[in-house]
Amino acid sequence: MDHKKLVIKAFRAINDIESCHRYVEGHSRVLRIYGINMITSAKVVWMSDPDTYIILVESENGEKVFGGARVQVAKGDFALPIEDALTKFDHNIHSYVKELIPRGTGELCGLWNSREVAGLGVGSIYLGRVGVALAMQLKLQTLFALCAPATVSNCLRVGFLVDERLGNDGTFYYPKEGLIATSVLLSDVQQLSTAETIERSKILELSYSPVQNKIEFSPRQEEIEIDYNLIIENR
Repeated sequence: MDHKKLVIKAFRAINDIESCHRYVEGHSRVLRIYGINMITSAKVVWMSDPDTYIILVESENGEKVFGGARVQVAKGDFALPIEDALTKFDHNIHSYVKELIPRGTGELCGLWNSREVAGLGVGSIYLGRVGVALAMQLKLQTLFALCAPATVSNCLRVGFLVDERLGNDGTFYYPKEGLIATSVLLSDVQQLSTAETIERSKILELSYSPVQNKIEFSPRQEEIEIDYNLIIENR
């Protein structure tokens, strides 16, 4: 990537099916690199779910998609990806989610970034921040996520904690034998009391000012210009 300027936008899935397909194509391409053909989070049934929201990372001209994630709000009509993933390991996941629905719960899922932006922090931290800020906007109180080993520490930075109620103290094999996933839960989305101070500040800023242009820095201290537009229209 020559010019380090990105656009990160959020939208309701049913309002932009074309962009949903672009998100799925990019995600599937990344999964294939790792020899994974299908995971529960990649099922496209969520495209018809009015309570699923997409975060898309694009080039400035909108021609390329560099990454994305979803926030799926649990209403009981569509199972969360974590329910599908965990059901054969820990059937308690269904009652657990059901118990949290009245106060507002969901899942940050389907997070990926392309090799073109590897090292810029897109998948490791920016999408996590934006996902939590979006969950705040959606008035959720709790938020689930499934993490690969390399992403657990970044989830903890933005306030998630390992959820030892599920699996083997929070871990289990997924999406295939030999690959370990960790179940994490952000238990106070609106307060973020368990987030690192600097991350809490950045997430709150995105929540209070969902449209902004900002200079960010990658883990390698490379300067990146990001246009954020996290306002959900027609909700």
